[in-house]
This record gives sequence, C-alpha cells and structure tokens, in this order.
Amino acid sequence: MQLIALSPWDLSLAALLVLLLALLSWALRLGVEKRVLIAALRSILQLSLIGFLLEALFRQTHFLWIGLMVSVMVSVAGWEVRARQQRAYLGFWGYGIGTFSLFLSSFSVLLLSLNLIIGVQPWYRPQYLIPLLGMLLGNTMNGIAITLDQLTRQAWEGRGRIEARLLLGDSWKLAIAEMQRDALRSGLIPIVNAMAAAGLVSLPGMMTGQILAGSPPLEAAKYQLLIMFLISAATGLGSMLAVWLGARRLFDERQRLRLDRLHPRR
Repeated sequence: MQLIALSPWDLSLAALLVLLLALLSWALRLGVEKRVLIAALRSILQLSLIGFLLEALFRQTHFLWIGLMVSVMVSVAGWEVRARQQRAYLGFWGYGIGTFSLFLSSFSVLLLSLNLIIGVQPWYRPQYLIPLLGMLLGNTMNGIAITLDQLTRQAWEGRGRIEARLLLGDSWKLAIAEMQRDALRSGLIPIVNAMAAAGLVSLPGMMTGQILAGSPPLEAAKYQLLIMFLISAATGLGSMLAVWLGARRLFDERQRLRLDRLHPRR
C-alpha cells in the first residue's frame, strides 16, 4: 500500500479547523484564540523547518552534523523542563539538572536499543536515531518537568515539616524522602496511563504513522511496544536522577534546607 501524499491544499483545509477553534474562542470570550493561532503558526514553521533539515540529514550520515542536531534537541528539551516549573532552581542548576537527567537517561536507553535491540549499522544512522531520540526526549522531558515541579512545590509548602524532621535528627535524605516519592509518582503517571490505554483507548502516534505509511499492523504494533517500553525506562530513570539531584540541591553541606536556591514564584 502506497502512502497518500498531502498537498498544501489538503493542509489548508485542516488549518481551517484551527481557525474555527480560534473564532469559537473569541465568540465565547475564552481568551485563548491568540495562543491557539500562535501555537499553530509555530507548528507550521517548526515542522516545516525540521522536515527540510531531516531530508538533508538523511541523505548523509556525517557524525558531526548528527551530533549537532542531537545537541540542539537535548538543549531545547532541557530549556523546556526549566520553563515548566513554577519554582525553578536559580542559576545554572535550573537548567543543568533537567538537561543532564534528560541526556543521561534518554541517550543511554537510545544506545541500548540501537545497538542491542534494533541492530542499526552504524548506530548513529539518522533515520533511526533522530526519530527515536525525539520520542524519548519528548516524553522524558514531560516526566522530569512534572517530577521537579512537584518536588520543589512540596518542599516550599512543606518546609516547616522538613525543618522539624531535621531538628529531630533526621538526615536530609529522610526529611525529604516522602516528597521525593510523591514527585516520582506524579512524573510517572503520564507514561503509565499511556501504556495502559494503548490499543484500547487510542492508537499511539508511531503505530498510526507506520500503518498510514503501509506497514503491516502487527509489525507497527511491535515497534510501538518497543518505543513505549523504551520511553517508560527513559522517563523512569530520568525522573529518578532528576529528583535525587534536585533534592540534594535543596540542602547545603551542613544539611540545612536552602529554599533560597529556588525562584520565589514564576
């Protein structure tokens, strides 16, 4: 089965639905019409640009160009993690914790899948590396952002409880352990829900794309299972690393709670 190509006219018809949504928002005074239109324009520009870049990148496998693309993807994802927190860490830590956790978890899981599971040669072949990394980063980014946001919010609101436990002789690890567990649970909820609903409530994006491209549904299901397992592992590992680094940053070398290292309010 051959993939049916979409013309600019086809996309224009679909864009009319977004315009209709913006008009309804204006008529009902919801106040989100500007955000809807800006988001749609950003999608057009960003996806068109990445489409042209990937076409050029797929025609060759030069490691330096692929490395540059990966660096940009990780950097932007790390910035998004920081932007989604109400009480982000001040200074470099606000960017560094999320970016380091993203890179270490997503890239380690990616290397494992490319070398041992899929067996791509060379392992940095862009047709596999870039799409897989994009899916891993997108989902891991959400998990880490939720985890860190929950951790810092609970630490700020429960500072009295943490300091009381420190006064009673608990270490910083024990004083914030329950908040770490709550933050981790929150960060893992999206991927757990996605796995539980896959196939019954929704067809995930990669499986849908492969079916539309003509792949056998069973083969598409296999790849989707692989991706979901990889995403869950990367999200879990990244969230665990981020919550440990984030919790450690909240205390100094004398195990005193240092909420002055957080942004007061964003």
